[in-house]
Amino acid sequence: MKLGVSSYSLYQAMAADNMSIQDVISWVADIGAQHIEIVPFGFDFNLNPELEDQIREKAAEVGIAISNYAIGANFITDTEEAYEAEIQRVMSEVDRVHRLGTTLMRHDVASRKDTSIARFNEDLARIAHACQRIADHAKQYGITTSVENHGYYVQASDRVQALIHAVDRPNFKTTLDVGNFVCVDENPISAVKNNMKYASMVHIKDFYIRPTYRNPGEGWFKSASGDFLRGAIAGQGDLNLYEILRIVKQSGYDEYMSIEYEGMEECRKGTQIAFNNVNRIWNEV
Repeated sequence: MKLGVSSYSLYQAMAADNMSIQDVISWVADIGAQHIEIVPFGFDFNLNPELEDQIREKAAEVGIAISNYAIGANFITDTEEAYEAEIQRVMSEVDRVHRLGTTLMRHDVASRKDTSIARFNEDLARIAHACQRIADHAKQYGITTSVENHGYYVQASDRVQALIHAVDRPNFKTTLDVGNFVCVDENPISAVKNNMKYASMVHIKDFYIRPTYRNPGEGWFKSASGDFLRGAIAGQGDLNLYEILRIVKQSGYDEYMSIEYEGMEECRKGTQIAFNNVNRIWNEV
């Protein structure tokens, strides 16, 4: 197991101008992480193209790998021109992954207000076609692309699997977020069992969960069925992280896992506690 941190975990500090992405990379190395996952929140490659070299060089300097690069995307568009433009944009981000020196990339695929299975089935072929083209472009670099289980629309384990099978490319898999399944009210233990064999990357996340009739107030959001959710420090929330990590471990997965912290505590403190907890739990299960 190669435990690291998603740069998104430190977004709070970057947004407040307390840390640069270079500072984040150094901090991640200092807590003992083996890798950093780059998510372009809190900094902008388009405003500073030199960041590509700076990030790659900083990671090499402090001795950690760049594991994955994760971006947003949406292939549900109003026109064919917009659809093609979005595919081309994501392909250009694949080129960036190559320049960063890594071989894993997560891109989103679709978002809709209507998240019904009927609508998903109607959209599946179009989404899959876009993912095929991007995966085929990525193949020349030895890059594996992936879809994460988030965003409500393509979040349940069976929908993620449906897309993977429709794309039908050996270098298209899933970034498996062990916590995100609760956003669509799916048991994360069952969902991780379902999709572990398709994972190219694993995110470790935790949530506090409260039922629909217990509104906890500010700082919470709702699952698809109306339960209240709030990001927690991994190992301190309501997910059975011991069982989830046991499933990951017993699957034989021995690749990158990233802490993705989204709690209300100060981000550096929350991320470090999460990192320490996951290290400890992994050794206990």
